[in-house]
This record gives sequence, structure tokens and C-alpha cells, in this order.
Amino acid sequence: METDVKKQLAPLLGIISWAEVSRNYFGKSSSWLYHKLNGIDGNGKPTSFDEEERARLKEALLDLSDKIASSANLL
Repeated sequence: METDVKKQLAPLLGIISWAEVSRNYFGKSSSWLYHKLNGIDGNGKPTSFDEEERARLKEALLDLSDKIASSANLL
């Protein structure tokens, strides 16, 4: 089952290290984030991002965007 968040992030799925995003921005394991993206927790039950987690994911992506832009501007 694919969640709306995963569909929205499809262009980035193979580019970003989601394990690093999970550790650095959520303080969680990579499996936690993969379960959230896939909409199914470790026990096979439906799960999704709550509003706070969605906001934190947005901030993480914006932070990564800023870091990429800053690095690109050095070239």
C-alpha cells in the first residue's frame, strides 16, 4: 500500500538517503521511516505520518534543499 507522502516524494526516493533523514531529523531508525512511507508498520498494521511528522519531514527536505543549493553555489 503506497501512501500519499510516498507518491509525492517519488522523484526523490532513489536520490536521498532516507536512513540519514530518519536518524538526523527524527532520531528514529530507518525502518521507522520506511514503514511510514509504505503505510504499514512492523506488525502489518496501517500507519501514516501525523501532522507533526509531516511538518518535520517538510523541514528536513527544505534543510536538505538549502544545503544542496549552498554547495552548488560554491561551484
